[in-house]
Amino acid sequence: MLSAVPEADELLQAAEISAEAVCFARDLVNSPGNVVTPQTMEADALKMGQELPLEITIMDEAAMQDRGMNALLAVGQGSVNPSRLIALRYNGNGDAPYTAFVGKGITFDSGGVSIKPDDNMGEMKDDMTGAGAVLGAMRAIARLGLKCNVIGILACAENMPDGKAQRPGDIVRAANGKTIEVVSTDAEGRMVLADAVWYACQMGAKKVIDIATLTGAVIIALGNETSGIVANDDELVEQIKLAGRMAGENYWQLPSLPECKEAIKSDVADLLNSAGRAGGCITGGLFIGEFVDKDIPWAHLDIGGTSTASKTEGFKVKGGTAFGTMTLIKLAGML
Repeated sequence: MLSAVPEADELLQAAEISAEAVCFARDLVNSPGNVVTPQTMEADALKMGQELPLEITIMDEAAMQDRGMNALLAVGQGSVNPSRLIALRYNGNGDAPYTAFVGKGITFDSGGVSIKPDDNMGEMKDDMTGAGAVLGAMRAIARLGLKCNVIGILACAENMPDGKAQRPGDIVRAANGKTIEVVSTDAEGRMVLADAVWYACQMGAKKVIDIATLTGAVIIALGNETSGIVANDDELVEQIKLAGRMAGENYWQLPSLPECKEAIKSDVADLLNSAGRAGGCITGGLFIGEFVDKDIPWAHLDIGGTSTASKTEGFKVKGGTAFGTMTLIKLAGML
């Protein structure tokens, strides 16, 4: 019997907490864009801060403007729903270094002026899966009382076309001072993450892991069962892959080729926000890496192919999968 196994009750409780966190994240992903907005993500984080040992920091648009977070702000400037940068700090291990989990939180992605085809646009409510995974993971980490120090950061915006929206050809200066030529307003996830990973470094993180439904290219490369990794640190990659195996989530590292880094250079700015279809998963990840401090281990998880399931198979329920939530929980337990 389970009750006869030492620590069985503790193990069962940990499993229940982790499962609840995944379901919490799935509910966020499955909710439509008129229900989940940057403001509701803020409210969820604040509520968690009242109930759990989490220190919450909310940056509204004025605060982001003061910090020069123009890349994130550019994405949301066409929406009536103001953008938010949300940080949740968990201290479970004294003076140990912090690891940051940074999630893309585009609560609805129309593509902006570079508008998407209408056939599947309704599915773009799931473009905040990365932020949902981070929020769910932070919920579990705090409830489990894991011995680690983690910062969760949610880069939340809605990407909509409007007279105030950013345009292809615009040049934006990000918080770290680098300029970005906007080739496509539909390459918005890497722009919100640019300022968010920079902020993670500013908050003192010594490792940074971002997670995002970043590209369709990752589906072409790896299908719908495996997520891609682009990183600057092989040891961190192996930790993530191990955590993924423990969580039942698959990852594959993609090569950070010098040619791909050359592809994101602009003639009129420091960087292009889109380098075209070739190697799109790699170039998207390398773009984000340009905003992480050079001495900090960093990994980008592209969950563009694994964020939703078309049918129910076992524990994988049709709809939002909250892929990455369990990986982050397991990884936090390894820190």
